[in-house]
Amino acid sequence: MFALLKKPVRLRRKPLAPEKRTLEIGNRAMPLTIRENPRSTRITLRIEPGARGLSLTVPVGLRRAEIDEFLDRHQGWLLTRLARFPQASPLIGHGSSLMLRGVLHQVEHTGGLRGVTEAVVAEGRAVLRVSGMPEHAGRRIAAFLKKEARRDLEAAVLVHARHVRKPVKTISMKDTRSRWGSCSWDGNLSFSWRIVMAPPFVIDYLAAHEVAHLDQMNHGPEFWGLCRRLCPRTDEAKAWLKRHGSQLHAIDFG
Repeated sequence: MFALLKKPVRLRRKPLAPEKRTLEIGNRAMPLTIRENPRSTRITLRIEPGARGLSLTVPVGLRRAEIDEFLDRHQGWLLTRLARFPQASPLIGHGSSLMLRGVLHQVEHTGGLRGVTEAVVAEGRAVLRVSGMPEHAGRRIAAFLKKEARRDLEAAVLVHARHVRKPVKTISMKDTRSRWGSCSWDGNLSFSWRIVMAPPFVIDYLAAHEVAHLDQMNHGPEFWGLCRRLCPRTDEAKAWLKRHGSQLHAIDFG
C-alpha cells in the first residue's frame, strides 16, 4: 500500500460511482478501480490480493489531473511490487502443481469421467488426482479444497472455542479476497477456503484468530494475548501469510 497525505477537500457533492480504468504498468495492463471516499484526506493506492487489480481511494472532488499525476509518479513503485507476481496465473489442471497443507502436490487428471478428487502419495510424490472433464478440473479441485478446509477449520475451531468457553453459531467457507476470516458478534465465523493450501500451523492460527474474536471483538493487546495463548505460533503464521498469502489468492481455479 502506498499513501500520500493530502489536504482535506471540501465536500460539495456525494461521491461518484467507482471509476474503472486499465492502467499500463511496464508491459502489463492492470484493471484499476478509483473510489471517492468522503472520509478520505489522502490518496491511497493498493494492489489487490493476488495482483488481480489495483484500487485507488481518493478524497471526494479530487481533480482527475491530480490522480493522473499521482499514478505517473508511482509507476516505479508499482513495477517493483508487481514484479513479485507472474503476469498470468495459468488455470489449474493436469500437470500443474498446487500446495495442500503446505505440501506441493502435482495435479494429475485420471481420464475418468467419474470419481473423487483425492490427495495421495504415489511413487514418493504427493499427487492430487482429479477426474471428470479436463476443462472442469479447476472447479473440482476448488470444491475439494473447500471440503478439506472445512474439515480442518471445524476441528481447530472446536478446540479453540472450548478454551475460550464461547459458543460458535455457524462456520462457513468463502472465497474472499480482502480478508482470510471474519467473526460476527453473534458467533458466525467465516473463512477463506484457500487457507487449506497453507501449512497446518497457519490454518490453526486462522481458526484461533477468529475464535479469539468471540471474546475480544477488536485487535487490542488482550486480543493478541489470547490469540497467542490459543496458537503459540501466531507471529510465525502472520509472517507466513504476509509473505505468501497473495500467491494463494492469485491461483485461478476457473
